[in-house]
Amino acid sequence: MAIPTGGERRPVVTVPEDRWANLWADGGPGGRGAPVDVSTWDMTGDPPVDPGELTFVVLPYVGADAVLHQLATLPALRVVQTLTAGYDNVRPAVPDGVTLATASGVHDASTAELAVGLAIAALRGFGDFVRGAQQGQWRSGTRPALADRRVLLVGAGSVGSAIAARLAPFEVSLTRVASRARDDDAGRVHGVEELPELLPRHDVVVLATPLTDATRGLVDAPFLAALPDGALVVNVARGPVVVTEDLVAELSTGRLSAALDVTDPEPLPPDHALWTLPNALISPHVGGDTSAFPPRARALLKDQLERYAAGRPLRNVVAGPR
Repeated sequence: MAIPTGGERRPVVTVPEDRWANLWADGGPGGRGAPVDVSTWDMTGDPPVDPGELTFVVLPYVGADAVLHQLATLPALRVVQTLTAGYDNVRPAVPDGVTLATASGVHDASTAELAVGLAIAALRGFGDFVRGAQQGQWRSGTRPALADRRVLLVGAGSVGSAIAARLAPFEVSLTRVASRARDDDAGRVHGVEELPELLPRHDVVVLATPLTDATRGLVDAPFLAALPDGALVVNVARGPVVVTEDLVAELSTGRLSAALDVTDPEPLPPDHALWTLPNALISPHVGGDTSAFPPRARALLKDQLERYAAGRPLRNVVAGPR
C-alpha cells in the first residue's frame, strides 16, 4: 500500500500509551529522527492533535472495543493499526477506504508458549493440585503426559506454526489442519473438511485459528462428540470458535476436558457454569500479554511507521487499500 505523504510535513500519528511513543531513540532512519509526528492518545476524549491532520491511529491493546467509535470522527484517517493479531471486532468500525493492519507475529511466541503450558497443565492435573493444596490434600496419582499424545492442531498460520515448533520437543504425534489442504516445508496440512475423519484419532485438539465466518462455532456438539473419551480441547484462538453451551454440556459428563484462554462470553461471568467444572482449566485471555509483547510490538510499530512515512507497503494489511 503506497501512501503519499506530501513531503512538506511528516504524517501525524497517535499511539495509545507513552511506551509506544519514543520509538526512535537510535536517531531514526539515517539519523534524521522520527519520520512521523507521534502523540499519545488512548482514544478517550478528544485527540491531542487536529483530527483533520491525524492520519494513522494505533489502537489500545486492551479495551479497544469501547473506543472504536472514535474512528468515524477522524476525516483524514488513512491507517488503523492494531496491537493484536485478531481483528474481527475492529474491522466493522474501520471506515471505507481506510487500511487496517494487525500485529500478526507479535504474539506468536507468547501464545504458543501458553498453548503448550495449558495442555501440560490440564493433562498433568495442575488445577486439581491447586485445589488439593487449598484443602491441604496430597492428590497424587498417574496422569497423562503430553509425550505420546496425538495432537490435532487446528490453524496453520503464524501462531499455529509457533505452537507446532514448541510441541516438537515433547514427542507428540502432530497433525495440522487449516482452511484448505496443502503441503508446506513442515509437511502435510489437512483441510478442515477432513476433521470428521481426524477427530476420533486424536487425544488433544489445539485451536489456533482466526475467528472468521467459517470458524465461528466450528467446535460444536458433533465436533466434540467425535473426539475419543478423555480428549482435551485447548483454545488459544477466539472464544466464539467454540459453541460454549455445547462444550459445557460435554464437559459436564466428564468425558472430555478443556483448557481455555479465550471464552464466549468474555470476560466469563462469575456465575458461569465453566467456572464450576473441575475438568475446565481457564486463563483470562492472557496468551499474548507477556514480557515478550512490548519489544516485539515496538519493533513492529517502528517498522510500520517508517514504511508509512516513506510510502512503502505496510505489513499485515487485512483490509482497505494495500
